[in-house]
Amino acid sequence: MEHPYLFLVKLSEAIGMGHFAHVYPHVLYSWFVMALLIGSGYIATKHISLIPSKAQNFFEMIISGMEEFMVEITGEEGRWLFPLVATIFLYIFSCNLIGLIPGFFPPTASLNTTLSCALVVVIFTHIIGIKYHGAKYIKHFLGPVWWMIPIIFPIEIIGHFARILSLTFRLFGNMMGHELVLGILFMLAGLFFAPLPIMILGIFVALVQAFVFFLLSIMYFSGAMEHAH
Repeated sequence: MEHPYLFLVKLSEAIGMGHFAHVYPHVLYSWFVMALLIGSGYIATKHISLIPSKAQNFFEMIISGMEEFMVEITGEEGRWLFPLVATIFLYIFSCNLIGLIPGFFPPTASLNTTLSCALVVVIFTHIIGIKYHGAKYIKHFLGPVWWMIPIIFPIEIIGHFARILSLTFRLFGNMMGHELVLGILFMLAGLFFAPLPIMILGIFVALVQAFVFFLLSIMYFSGAMEHAH
């Protein structure tokens, strides 16, 4: 979908990167989100103290709540995975949210972005499986008895590829659909007032989609840590 105005694309044109910005706006806005998260993380951790402020208490409550939610699923041994899963959640949620700002494009409305996130999760799932089980991780793909291997193995392989497709298209479809609705409302009823109800709903959609990706990532990681039956 062609946007009427993208702030960072116009800025890139002014510095001679117009072609790249028009072809890859999702990359440009991904860089913006990454810079925003890095900057926010630096500012947030710069003033951490033993006597926390109200803001520190608020964010500690959110982060600790997310971590405990994850540990309830994976157990204590999965706690070390929280930085990766939390980063995925924050990145996707931020990418979803900036699409609600006029002049900004949500990177998650591009298949390239959602596919890259899905590949990180699925590939790391197998890294976890090999880390915990070594060569025995192959048992996850072979089924409970040897004579079922010709049936179970292809099903498992297809299932793991389906995880990539599921993570990719679920997030992409929801965010692109929201972008299309906003674009139509912009053209039909004006830039600011008509889309407000959809934008409010968009905040909820952005949070839900990030949480779904977060939850599925945890479940895949937890499955890789479990022993095959």
